[in-house]
Amino acid sequence: GKAFAGPLERDFKGARLGWLGDLGGHLAMECGVLELCQRSFADFQAIGCEVESCELGFSAERLWDCWRTLRHWFVAGSLGAAYADFVRAVYAVGCRYLQLDDVNMAYLCDQAMRAKIADRGDDPDEMLGKWIKVLNTALAARPADMTMTTHICRGNFKSHWFAEGGYEPIAERLLNKLDYDGFFLEYDSDRAGGFEPLRFLPKGDKRVVLGIVTSKTGALEDRDVLRKRIDEAAAIAPLEQLCISPQCGFASTEEGNTLAEDQQWAKLRQLVELAAEIWPDA
Repeated sequence: GKAFAGPLERDFKGARLGWLGDLGGHLAMECGVLELCQRSFADFQAIGCEVESCELGFSAERLWDCWRTLRHWFVAGSLGAAYADFVRAVYAVGCRYLQLDDVNMAYLCDQAMRAKIADRGDDPDEMLGKWIKVLNTALAARPADMTMTTHICRGNFKSHWFAEGGYEPIAERLLNKLDYDGFFLEYDSDRAGGFEPLRFLPKGDKRVVLGIVTSKTGALEDRDVLRKRIDEAAAIAPLEQLCISPQCGFASTEEGNTLAEDQQWAKLRQLVELAAEIWPDA
């Protein structure tokens, strides 16, 4: 307040101020901030300062890359603990099943998106390792009687999708290193590739839920085709570790997808009947 507005206690004649501005457009600013700063030059010059335009002397792109890496590590270091707090909180109020949707890992299946990640200087495989570390910190917080699963989502806004490509780039670490109890994998179209990545599913208690019924359109799938696809998956991974479900939700947003409510229930009914036929003791 008053101290800031009071007279200066030293002589600023000959003091030099370097003006970097917005680093040639690399530093985002609110509209008007640059102009406001530049109007202050006259005040500094009036008390004897020399104001000079300067350059970094090194690549602003490299500076941004360094900052982004630092920010990634800083945020990742705290996210796991934050998620773990949430897991404990929902358990305390009675939650025994928790599913976390994950869209980022679907992007790592998409070759075009992987190329964009590499072009900006990041390693998509290294990113996967960081995400697994964060998520495992949260998963470690769940008590023994709590089940946690994930859905690898490829986009579902008003029946649209955003990522494509088989699970091969992430499957081995996804199914072996990530400590979820189950994985909901979308398999409703050719965009998801084949079932071959299921070979990485370790024998034991982990489950893979095959999303072989689309939630994006209303047409009811052919029951025989669904059964054949389950058999194809079971030739690669143990049938007792497989489940079936819709590929995604029927309404990820309030707009919903392009199907009617009766079509939704018909799809769910068919899945329940098929599951009872294949896994009668489940």
